[in-house]
Amino acid sequence: MRYRIVPVTPFRQNCSLLWCPDTMAGAVTDPGGDLELIEAAIAEEGVAVEKILVTHGHADHAGGAAELSERLGAPIEGPQVDDGFLIDAMAKQAQRTGLTGSRAFTPDRWLQDGETVSFGQVDLSVIHCPGHTPGHVVFHSGDSKLAVVGDVLFRGSIGRCDGPKGDHMALVNAIRNKLWPLGNDTEFIPGHGDMSTFAWERASNAFVCDFVEY
Repeated sequence: MRYRIVPVTPFRQNCSLLWCPDTMAGAVTDPGGDLELIEAAIAEEGVAVEKILVTHGHADHAGGAAELSERLGAPIEGPQVDDGFLIDAMAKQAQRTGLTGSRAFTPDRWLQDGETVSFGQVDLSVIHCPGHTPGHVVFHSGDSKLAVVGDVLFRGSIGRCDGPKGDHMALVNAIRNKLWPLGNDTEFIPGHGDMSTFAWERASNAFVCDFVEY
């Protein structure tokens, strides 16, 4: 699997274009806005987008999903259904964040832990990782040793848990019990900021490193 990160919105959210190099079929993850930048990347890479994947319901990650789905004729998959209340409130989120193009939508497919999403010859595992939001999911490619983690984990930090239905311990447990077993050599694309590896975070992330006890 190949990928290209496209930072979007004033929050510099990492939208990702993922694709299968053999078929050039692909997916867009977390199109929060700036759809012209996303479409330019799609055209430059020559990818045929088959679906739109959403990690969670915050506007900077999901606000542009409805319009991009219409433009590309691609279904929306994700997040997990417990984030439905956030997606339904997209207009209020837009007012609060200034992301005025954000629109509510109903995913073509709600995702559950252990399911698979596919495009071309690529299969991504769906991992439910609540805490930042209750319905947050992570997409993982075992073959490529790559995870798209949204706002679960960042280089040197973790997602905020002070929003509606946030849960700090649920987030910590999800990272340690669901992400670390994927392997230290797994790279991850966070929702914001630079990429990292699980090995680096386990060694030095003050919130979830192996030396921190809860």
